[in-house]
Amino acid sequence: MFARIWWPAVTLAAVLSLQGCGYNDFQRLDEQVKAGWSEVLNQYQRRADLIPNIVATVKGEANFEQETLTRVIEARAAATSIKATPELINDPAAFDKFQKAQGELSGALSRLLVTVEQYPNLKANQGFQDLRVQLEGTENRITVARNRYIKTVAEYNVLTRSFPSNLTAMLFSYSVKPSFTVQNEAQISTPPAVSFDKAASK
Repeated sequence: MFARIWWPAVTLAAVLSLQGCGYNDFQRLDEQVKAGWSEVLNQYQRRADLIPNIVATVKGEANFEQETLTRVIEARAAATSIKATPELINDPAAFDKFQKAQGELSGALSRLLVTVEQYPNLKANQGFQDLRVQLEGTENRITVARNRYIKTVAEYNVLTRSFPSNLTAMLFSYSVKPSFTVQNEAQISTPPAVSFDKAASK
């Protein structure tokens, strides 16, 4: 009899306690972080899928600088070799490796597109220009998706560190999630210079 009377009250108190300590907020933000990360990966994959066509078009230009082209190919291989699973956002070391690889690819693409300025035939190639436009749009999407992810992770991490929600975090093993570092942000937040207008690039 005693148990039947008090058990509902204890259960209700536990539910209210969890709500007051941010449990539901952890659920919501954790899902938002996962969704944001999925979108970041989708946009990076979109970029990776464009690169073979860009490389193939550039290879058609006689005497194109092979070192620059090779760097793009190698950087893409390194970036796509990392298995970007949803669990990666809970592993700071793996996340750092991933973002560095993507940063290297961004840099290699930037060098490639700057080098193209020296080849009038490529600049006039409609197929290459179409790819350039697609790449520019993809880089913009990457920036938007990454910024959304950074914002959501920041909100999640504040909840993880704040009292009393930090007690809920410890109880249910919600740990701080990694985000894009300040050191790499300047590099990876700037889309490659893809303008074919020499005057604009000066």
